Amino acid sequence: MSFIDTLKGLVGKGRDAAAENPEKVHEAVDKAGDFIDEKTDHKYSEKIEKGKEAAKNAIPDESGSEAPPVEPQG
Repeated sequence: MSFIDTLKGLVGKGRDAAAENPEKVHEAVDKAGDFIDEKTDHKYSEKIEKGKEAAKNAIPDESGSEAPPVEPQG
């Protein structure tokens, strides 16, 4: 098994785990984004919020499909 195949398998397992626990992953994304925002003295708040939303939208729901994209506000 090549490194790429191993990496693809790990990504698949991570995606499956995220699909089983989307609320926990969303919470972790929020905490990480808030931490980064605080450490950057809120200098990049808008970009961090967009990144958090993009990360949340990339997480598949329990049916295995990705969440529908959210239109950016502002």
